[in-house]
Amino acid sequence: MILKSYEVDNKKISKFNFFLVYGENEGLKKELINKIKSDRTGKQIKYEESEILKNKSNFNSAIKNKSLFEEKRIFLIERCTEKLSDILLELSENLTDDLIIINFGQLEKRSKLRSQLEKSEHTVVIPTYKDSSQSLINIAKSFFSQNKISISYETLNLLVNRSNGDRGHLRQELNKISNYISDKKIISLKEIHALTNLSENYSADELADTCLSKNIKKTYEILNENNYTDEDIFVILRVFLRKSKKILNLLESINNMNNVDKVITEYRPPIFWKEKPVIKKQLQIWTCGEIKNLIFGLNELEIKIKKNSSLSMILMKNFINEILHKRSNNSSLLIQ
Repeated sequence: MILKSYEVDNKKISKFNFFLVYGENEGLKKELINKIKSDRTGKQIKYEESEILKNKSNFNSAIKNKSLFEEKRIFLIERCTEKLSDILLELSENLTDDLIIINFGQLEKRSKLRSQLEKSEHTVVIPTYKDSSQSLINIAKSFFSQNKISISYETLNLLVNRSNGDRGHLRQELNKISNYISDKKIISLKEIHALTNLSENYSADELADTCLSKNIKKTYEILNENNYTDEDIFVILRVFLRKSKKILNLLESINNMNNVDKVITEYRPPIFWKEKPVIKKQLQIWTCGEIKNLIFGLNELEIKIKKNSSLSMILMKNFINEILHKRSNNSSLLIQ
């Protein structure tokens, strides 16, 4: 069955033991996963896709082998992609009293995993979408209202705008403010600047969009103005992959329908009006063959970065440089 994120409550989900939480909103996914676990007890066991693929037999053994007197367990499987689809589908067909939560990236509508789990009466699928500015403002307003703190609209907007659309990041900074405020009734713009560590730099979305639009100058500006961490690199990779797959789906639909505007309007999840000019430009730049090679290259890059984490930024910059300056013409975009 499908549940919208705002429909998730403990009464409604208590009888289910298998959850797929997917989408691009990492902050919301984290909140939902915590909510699902909140009323459950048991030993928590975490896996990442790479661990499972490296040793499938060990994973299957851990899931299936449980002594009669062992407590219920909570399995959290993270950083999942379609490579795990068959394993996850098998899991969903052999449910126990253990809780299984799958944290997945973007899942296309035609995905076999998504389709089968949505139809099942025994599994719950929860999609997440990017937060709007208004939803982030509401989170911040609710925090200040609960703490009876007065804050100007300008200060509120600064806090939200600098969170790069990430509710998880926003909540971290609100927690910092919470530790500082004590009995304060008013918080100033200057204090927000001093207390928070929110980036004014470009988000991973903007980096991917400018690069896929072949905007060389702006892409290099974004790269030079950010001090990306190793963790940021994997976020950037996922964003590039998600956007590349969206471009591919749109190109394939255009080939069938031959109406760009109609394809963009009917695309699901909906493309926001601010994104439409960017998407149109990207559709003019890329062909199906080129974008397939790019997707293949991104998957290869992720493997290479996991093997050479100390070189992650160099590998990412080299790959971006190749995207900007090379039309693939059916040759793969690979890191040598």
